[in-house]
Amino acid sequence: MKSSVVHPLLFLLLSYFTSEAYKPVIIVHGLFDGPKQFKALTGFIQKAHPGTEVTALNLFNDLLSLRPLWTQVKSFRSALESRLNRTKDGAHLLCFSQGGLICRALLSVIPNHNIHSFIALSSPLAGQYGGTDYLKKIFPKTLKRDVYKLCYWTFGQGMSICQYWNDPHHRDKYLKYSNFLAMINGEKEHKDTDVWRKNFLRIKKLVLIGGPDDGVITPWQSSHFGFYNSNETVVEMRNQQFYGSDAFGLKTLDARGDVSVCEQSGVKHVQWHNNHSVFTSCIQDWLV
Repeated sequence: MKSSVVHPLLFLLLSYFTSEAYKPVIIVHGLFDGPKQFKALTGFIQKAHPGTEVTALNLFNDLLSLRPLWTQVKSFRSALESRLNRTKDGAHLLCFSQGGLICRALLSVIPNHNIHSFIALSSPLAGQYGGTDYLKKIFPKTLKRDVYKLCYWTFGQGMSICQYWNDPHHRDKYLKYSNFLAMINGEKEHKDTDVWRKNFLRIKKLVLIGGPDDGVITPWQSSHFGFYNSNETVVEMRNQQFYGSDAFGLKTLDARGDVSVCEQSGVKHVQWHNNHSVFTSCIQDWLV
């Protein structure tokens, strides 16, 4: 009789302490979506790591995701800091598509944050230069070669996608007008460059996930910090100028052994957060 009572109690106690070992996971969505798109991923996480608290931040959903990125960062910062203040042992930050850029900015501007793994899921980390369906929604009659005319001026930088549009044929204009990507990449010096780098380096692991069949992130290697040169040949991460100069800490993270690159073929852009194989191969191990 005693054993039939003791074993369930032990099971409950073990389950409780096991769940306590998993850090909370905070999700930031991408362009044209919101928290509802992450139900499957939340399920994957909670099945693999029972008891994990998963929070998909509910801000700038759908068309509001086109708002200026620094405006979004300000609100996401308040929500993230509020959550982190209740997490003494830290949390993981999982960010999809445009959300990966927002999270990079958050990790740069928040001092003393306690984010462990920063997982960038199919995110244009080195910029975007491609005539995809997403671009057609925003600029339906504009070819990719002409987008710079709309993006590279003061008012053009008021739209999120323009703030990470990186035209390799107009590098001078990108550096002059980009008020987001060029700043978080350390390509434009500013008074907080060193502080941002120090803050970003507080993360314990940087996980970069992307693949050749994405169909939206262009080039797809941008999800791994690769990007086009002026001939539209992809230059991989370690040969990028911002890596060589360690402008925001990427080279230091790599030297520490804290950069994980995961490539998955056969995954379309809208499928990354619903694909169980992506979760088990690229994400699961970093959420402990």
